[in-house]
Amino acid sequence: MIIERIDIFHVCNPCRISYKTSFGVNNAFDSLLVKFISGEYTGWGEAAAGGFPGFSPEYAEVSFITGRKFLVPLILGKDIGSGDELQNIFSIYRGNQFAKAAFDMAWWNLYSQMKGKPLYKVIGGIRDEVSAGTAIGVLDSLDKLMEQIDKLVKSGFPRIKLKYSPGWELEMIAAVRSCFPNLIMHIDCNAAYTLADMDMFKKLDKYNLAMIEQPLSHDDLIDHAELQSKISTPICLDESITSPEKARKAVGIGACKFVNIKHGRIGGITNALKINKICADGGVSCWIGGMGESSLGVNTGISLATLPNIIYPSDITPSEKFYEKDLCAPITDNPHPGIFRPRQIPGIGSVPDPEQLAKVSLNKFSTSADKRNI
Repeated sequence: MIIERIDIFHVCNPCRISYKTSFGVNNAFDSLLVKFISGEYTGWGEAAAGGFPGFSPEYAEVSFITGRKFLVPLILGKDIGSGDELQNIFSIYRGNQFAKAAFDMAWWNLYSQMKGKPLYKVIGGIRDEVSAGTAIGVLDSLDKLMEQIDKLVKSGFPRIKLKYSPGWELEMIAAVRSCFPNLIMHIDCNAAYTLADMDMFKKLDKYNLAMIEQPLSHDDLIDHAELQSKISTPICLDESITSPEKARKAVGIGACKFVNIKHGRIGGITNALKINKICADGGVSCWIGGMGESSLGVNTGISLATLPNIIYPSDITPSEKFYEKDLCAPITDNPHPGIFRPRQIPGIGSVPDPEQLAKVSLNKFSTSADKRNI
C-alpha cells in the first residue's frame, strides 16, 4: 500500500493523579501519534515515550523530531508491503524505537483495515478474551496501599503489580503478603538496583512473587542472568528488551523467565511478534505492558495479548484511570475489571477525537506525497 499522507502529533495529556515510580513522577503522559492515509483508508499509531528521559533515553519530543525529520521522508509516497519491509527501511537509523513503533502501528492499523479484519486476527491472535492485571505506584503510606489493593482485588483483578523502589521495599512486600496471602502479585523495580542488592533479592524469595520486573540496569542482560541464577523468583525483563536481537541474547544466556512486551519500547507490532516467537521457542513466557497510552494504544495492547505465549495477565488499563478525558472513545468491551475483548471491527478500533487532539497537541506536522509539507 502506498503511504500518500502522513500526519504526526506530539501530545501531552494531563493525568487525573500523579503516578510515581523509581525514576520520577508523571503528572502527564506524552505520546507520539502518527496517522497514515492510503486511498480511502486511514491508520493511526501511538507510542508513549513520556515527557522526559526516565524510562528510556528517548522521549516524546525526540520521537516527534525523529519522525518528522528522518522517518517520514523514508516512506512518504512509497509502497510498503509488510511490517518487515517498514522495519528494514527504518533500520538505517539506530534506536528511536518509540518513534518507529508509532509508525509501525499505523502501518498495521492501515493494513488490517484494508484486509477487512480486526488487528488481532491479522497478527495471529488465538483468543477473543484476554486477562489483565493492574499496577499501583509508590504511595504515601502502607494504609493507602492496603486500601487500594483491597479495592482492586474485590473488583476482580486477577493480579497486582507493585512499583518497588528504595524506601518502598521489603517492609511493604511483607505487609502486603501478610494481608493478602493468596494474592498473585509481582514487583516492578524500573532498573533501580544493582548486584550489590543481592541479599535483598534473596530475601524476596519467601514472599512467593510471580516475578521481579527489571530489577537491574535498563540496558543490562549479563547481571540479570547472574541474579536469576541465584534467586528462585522469576525475573522479568522490560527496559532491557528493546529489539528482537536483545530478546534472543536474553533468552540465550538465561537472563529472565518472562518478558514484558511493550510495543512502544521495542519498535512496534512487527517486533512484538518476533520477540514473542523468540521467547516461546526458548521457553520464556510473555505478557503485554502499557505506557499510559490512550485507548488507541490500549486497544493495540489488547490485540497483542491475544497471541500465543501471552500467559500472564497483561497491563491493560482503561485510559480513564489516567485521564479526565481520553483522546479516543473509552474502551467499552470490558465485561468486568480484569477481562478485555479485542474490537471485532477492521483495524485497531480507535480513532482520536479531533477536538481533544487539538487541545493536547504540543506540535503537529503534516505532509503528503503530492504536496509535501501542508
